[in-house]
Amino acid sequence: MKIRLQKILAGCGVASRRKVELLIKAGKIKVNEVCAKIGDKVDPQRDRITIFDKPVAIKDEKYYVMLYKPRGYITTMHDERDRKNVSDLVKNIPNRIYPIGRLDKDSEGLLLMTNDGDFANKLMHPSNHVPRTYRVTVKQHVEQDKLDKIRAGMIIDGNKTQPAQALVVRAEEGRTVLNITLFEGKNRQIRKICEELGLEVKRLKRISIGNVKLGMLRPGSFRKLTISELMQLGLH
Repeated sequence: MKIRLQKILAGCGVASRRKVELLIKAGKIKVNEVCAKIGDKVDPQRDRITIFDKPVAIKDEKYYVMLYKPRGYITTMHDERDRKNVSDLVKNIPNRIYPIGRLDKDSEGLLLMTNDGDFANKLMHPSNHVPRTYRVTVKQHVEQDKLDKIRAGMIIDGNKTQPAQALVVRAEEGRTVLNITLFEGKNRQIRKICEELGLEVKRLKRISIGNVKLGMLRPGSFRKLTISELMQLGLH
């Protein structure tokens, strides 16, 4: 049975349908060595699909992975500027997986990856308010009024953020460590919050998503999520 190319590639975690369309228009996707066209349908059991001349494995097995993204890596599966990206860290997985959400280049910590589009969409949907907790180290002392502002919500880029949780983990001379829990996923939100409060971020590390914790996983390492963790994320 032939299926639209964009649907197949989006379903197995290559990229969103929109991104697949852009790759097709750029001539980066081929079917049986012929450049694909928008609207093409393929038989995943018979046709050979390549992206950037690399074969795409169409498999039904679902993967749910926890990765410790180190600083210096970008959250993408391909970069035309040849920067280090998270795909370099999960090459041993036999199917193509992709990140659920993002961590900016200078941030580190827990990144979930999968080839299950429904699971990714469910986890990212704003209505689910999945909490994400970050360990944030700043150079300054953090006064109570700044914690109150984070907790109440702040105006960032013209929009008010949702109320968040914020507490001081450790306070030392010239250094404060905070735990900040967000219930929304705006771009670089914590860095923008800290900038608005006059706090200079020295380190930003995501330590949990929902009840799933980074734990003792080392930078650059990954492991499959357990059944218990998947249940906590609402998959089973």
